[in-house]
Amino acid sequence: MSRIQLALRVADLEGSIAFYSKLLGAEPAKRRAGYANFAIASPPLKLVLIEGEEGQLTALDHLGIEVEETGQVTAAADRLKGAGLATFEENDTSCCYAVQDKVWVHGPGQEPWEVYVVKADADTLGASAAGSPVQPTADEAGACCAPAAGGGAARV
Repeated sequence: MSRIQLALRVADLEGSIAFYSKLLGAEPAKRRAGYANFAIASPPLKLVLIEGEEGQLTALDHLGIEVEETGQVTAAADRLKGAGLATFEENDTSCCYAVQDKVWVHGPGQEPWEVYVVKADADTLGASAAGSPVQPTADEAGACCAPAAGGGAARV
């Protein structure tokens, strides 16, 4: 089952977990230091909460489409590249306490989107591999999993 991912950076992680538990009628599927995610079946949604700076308003960290297997990530990368979008692929990267294969693109407002598959759990929050020509905005430079600036394996 594919599902949309919405990753938010929140100042009050515990308060946000309590709120979204009530809103979604579910408890987090995964909780780690500074991190929680909800895996909702209907509507198909993965809501990710990443602890941000104290006193800051909740902000978009990144968006995603979670798929079931690496072949779907590869197919998405090929489709996006064929549509003329700049892409950046990462394999076996640690992000959001998971080992993932993914491809990144940016929307017209520079919002970062990933198509990804979770391959295994990871012990750390992680960050995407350094080196992406898909440049992060100033706001996403500290994002959990947004591609970093620099060189890398771009597909354009």
